[in-house]
Amino acid sequence: MFIPLHDANSLKHIKLQYVTIGLIVINTLIWLVTGPLLAPEAFSNAAVVGLGYIPAVVFEYATLEPGLVLVPDQATYVTYAFLHGDFWHLAGNMLFLWVFGDNVEDALGHVRFLIFYLLCAAAGAFTHGLIDVESQAPLIGASGAISGVVAAYFLLHPKVRVWVLVLFRIPLPLPAVIPLAFWIGQQFFMLVVDPNSGVSWGAHVGGIIAGAVLVVILRRRGVSLFDRTIISPRAVQHVQATPADAAGSVETSQDRPSPWGRPT
Repeated sequence: MFIPLHDANSLKHIKLQYVTIGLIVINTLIWLVTGPLLAPEAFSNAAVVGLGYIPAVVFEYATLEPGLVLVPDQATYVTYAFLHGDFWHLAGNMLFLWVFGDNVEDALGHVRFLIFYLLCAAAGAFTHGLIDVESQAPLIGASGAISGVVAAYFLLHPKVRVWVLVLFRIPLPLPAVIPLAFWIGQQFFMLVVDPNSGVSWGAHVGGIIAGAVLVVILRRRGVSLFDRTIISPRAVQHVQATPADAAGSVETSQDRPSPWGRPT
């Protein structure tokens, strides 16, 4: 398990990731309004039931009482993705969106990235529903959409070095392909071994598949997949040999720069 911390993958086509920032703000505001810590419990529960994705309701195996219906059933394919159960649920999803969303938005453009995000959310909900169409438990959280963003970043920038917190305690700069491939593989593995977990692995997998397909279709003209440019976080520096070095100059151990800084 890992937590993304930072990448230094600069924007090439846009000046600011307006949609990514806007989504983080909207998700946070909605959590503040509906969160169980800040809103009355009854109001919070009503929001989860009325805006969450309930497979049994969407697939017409059950119906909600009229007083609990806040939006049409089909709208919950999207509305569920803006609700979160607690602060850590929100923080985890928004951190992934902050680290990886800007470069996906850059590759797609503002409008297409918003469409991409919502379609990945809908695909996550749909896949979750197919696993148990009679489930009456509301699905909430942006994980389906975030999974699509992760899959898109994986295809766009696999060689970019990303600072990640491995096992929640070890910070390492790794090529994106390593932690993201592990994370993506984990979602498929967990869906097979524990499909009825409290975590909706189906929503994650649905988002991943949608993200991988949509980034191919929606990316800007001229934006390539599997970018070969290696971009490292600022804390990681590469030392390149000078022409004099290449010509065969002799270097003593006293002249050679120390990997830990200036020689002592």
